[in-house]
Amino acid sequence: MKKIRVAVVGYGNIGHYTLDTLQVTPDMEVAGIVRRHVAEGEDTVKGCPVVSDIRRLKDVDVAILATPTRSCLEYAKQILPLGINTVDSFDIHTSILDYRRRLMALNKKTNTVSVISAGWDPGSDSVVRTLFQALAPKGLTYTNFGPGMSMGHTVCVKSKKGVRDALSLTIPKGESLHRRMVYVELEEGADLAEVTRLIKEDPYFASDETYVNAVKSIDEIKDMGHGVNLVRKGVSGVTQNQLLEFNMRINNPALTAQVLVNLARASMCQQPGCYTMIEIPVIDMLPGNREDIIGAMV
Repeated sequence: MKKIRVAVVGYGNIGHYTLDTLQVTPDMEVAGIVRRHVAEGEDTVKGCPVVSDIRRLKDVDVAILATPTRSCLEYAKQILPLGINTVDSFDIHTSILDYRRRLMALNKKTNTVSVISAGWDPGSDSVVRTLFQALAPKGLTYTNFGPGMSMGHTVCVKSKKGVRDALSLTIPKGESLHRRMVYVELEEGADLAEVTRLIKEDPYFASDETYVNAVKSIDEIKDMGHGVNLVRKGVSGVTQNQLLEFNMRINNPALTAQVLVNLARASMCQQPGCYTMIEIPVIDMLPGNREDIIGAMV
């Protein structure tokens, strides 16, 4: 069977883990890595070609956008007209519907598929929340993250003027409330009060209790562990007090990379359009023969 050829666009934390995951995935092969700036002499990484333009890679089926959320649309607009599917981990919850609408029109025009917000939250947690609501249609769901490093929030802080390096930790307070503990390694001459203002005004942080602290070295405190506790208390039919709970403790970028690879596979099974994870059949995320999977799982 022909392997799915995948390009990794971006080579930060998620890009590194995505490449590692692809290289042990039997039904896929790495077409190459796309970086905005390719260092002199850096024409391969782990045996894979590195280019600055995806058009220099051959026969790409899917591009995994391992890029900051706010650049996903820019890259998708460049790649979809080439007839290449895209998968990303866009994670600004309040902007997902608008992002989906904007890509949908482009997908229909280019006869391609985009799977967006394919991380673990939004992403696999969204699938669990949807299942819980189906099992107990009336009720309340609480999503409690952490404690751990939020990659999206960390990337956001790193983009602020005066910040050399950063780490944003999510601390659960219960009932879906969270505290953001932000640690910044400041550039020389940067003002902590101004950096704090820029961080707290950003939509990533505006709705949460946020504390910003200056530290000498981010490397000394960095930890990529994270987790989630999902709880739904609801009603099945007319029966109350149905309590559903899901827990997960993970390495953040490693799980995100696995989800992205799974959805790259699933993108090849969908009709042209833009999809979130809750719209994708779970079976399409798995490799192998469909009947074998059903026989093993059902």
